[in-house]
Amino acid sequence: MSLASAAAVFANLDRARYEPVAIRIEKDGRWALADRPPTATSAAAVIEQARLEAARPARPGREVHMIARPSDETLLSIDRAVKRSSVEPAQAMVTGLNLDVIFPVLHGPYGEDGTIQGLLELANVPYVGAGVLASSVGMDKAMMKVVFSAVGLPNCPFRTVLRRSWDSRRDDLLRELERELGFPMFVKPANLGSSVGISKAKNASGLADAIDLAGSYDRKIVVEAAVPDAREIECAVLGNDDPIASVPGEVIPSREFYDYEAKYIDEGSQTVIPADIPASLATEVQRLSVAAFQAIDCAGMARVDFLLSRTSGALFVNEVNTIPGFTTISMYSKMWAASGVSYPELLDRLIALAQERHAEKQQLRTSVL
Repeated sequence: MSLASAAAVFANLDRARYEPVAIRIEKDGRWALADRPPTATSAAAVIEQARLEAARPARPGREVHMIARPSDETLLSIDRAVKRSSVEPAQAMVTGLNLDVIFPVLHGPYGEDGTIQGLLELANVPYVGAGVLASSVGMDKAMMKVVFSAVGLPNCPFRTVLRRSWDSRRDDLLRELERELGFPMFVKPANLGSSVGISKAKNASGLADAIDLAGSYDRKIVVEAAVPDAREIECAVLGNDDPIASVPGEVIPSREFYDYEAKYIDEGSQTVIPADIPASLATEVQRLSVAAFQAIDCAGMARVDFLLSRTSGALFVNEVNTIPGFTTISMYSKMWAASGVSYPELLDRLIALAQERHAEKQQLRTSVL
């Protein structure tokens, strides 16, 4: 979904204020200047675009490399096999690009987990969104829950299982998890997005299969007690040191829970904005959203997800997404639109927040000499 989010950002930037440059990161990790702006606007369009591109012969792109140190040139663009004349051998043409702000629209590992953010810190270039720490904690569901517990945020009972431990003592762990958490349980890879690898286990056999699946994606697996008859409430946060929260929304999944298919494939999932909850509960969701945002030292933007039990009325913070889905019809932008902030204005604010945060960092001392 990164392509769909990037397409929305690219289409809605005010050309009177910004000159956007699209940089595409291929699955093998290569960076290249996109030969055309991103256009896919939905998961189905992204899948179809990927299918068509896989069928085409590979095209040598104009690759780019970030300079991992402060420089007047943010990126080096390399156009390989450039011929100056018909008799001279091909040479690489290298040019520099100086970017004012980078807007990482990269969901999941190697984009939302602090890796790209660390590279941008080395380059000393302003960028939208969370820094290294918040990005990595926000991606790692196990560490996120540890942080939430430390600051007193309401958390589902959980346990972290290492794949190595699971491989060596499966039967013991199954008994321990059933005793500590009870069925049903949700099982998740600690570091992944878009609900990939998540299962709901209703018995010991299902739990073993769920841990095997999650363990195929990550060495660290989060197992948590299911919230009885849960509603999925979400809230958007915007800001740096003084963040604000949007009106909450609710996701009504087409399946038993909001898995990958319910998010991107099925057409039956629904969203309700504002969420149909009492005003006092909406205020509490907003308060907890800001508290979760600040707990991981987030910046720029985040979507905070909650589980609300219909049975008991208990509210639990589920997770913080530091680069949430960012199309014009994604929950993050729709909740801000319902709060009076349009999508183009949201982009303006995020870019301004990135510049503000960068300017503050430039005032810090990095050496005693």
